[in-house]
Amino acid sequence: MPRLLGVDIPANKQLPYAFQYIYGIGKAVARKICEGLSLDPLRKAHTLTEDEITRITAFVEKGFVVEGNLRRQRTQNVNRLRDIKCYRGQRHRANLPARGQRTRTNARTRKGPKKTIAGKKKVTK
Repeated sequence: MPRLLGVDIPANKQLPYAFQYIYGIGKAVARKICEGLSLDPLRKAHTLTEDEITRITAFVEKGFVVEGNLRRQRTQNVNRLRDIKCYRGQRHRANLPARGQRTRTNARTRKGPKKTIAGKKKVTK
């Protein structure tokens, strides 16, 4: 298993798919890495040499924000919103959807499992 930027990438996958195991690298960036370093995208990750791994690491660190730095940056952005107490920050603080989604129904991923209100009965005619 080759190790790139502190992440073990799967050895039996083609390079663009193996690169996607690094946080912050998606399909487009993985293709750019292969094109920028003229690597064959059909090669498997276990065929990479130490020299190629070093070149990939340098290329990614120079051109993209990935892994720990990206996680830290995202956390700081959310904390900044919380500190200035804007609407989005309040939604993050309350663990509710922050981008205008409806919450009357759905939003169960953010809100958690249903909490039934005791004593509330259905209205009958």
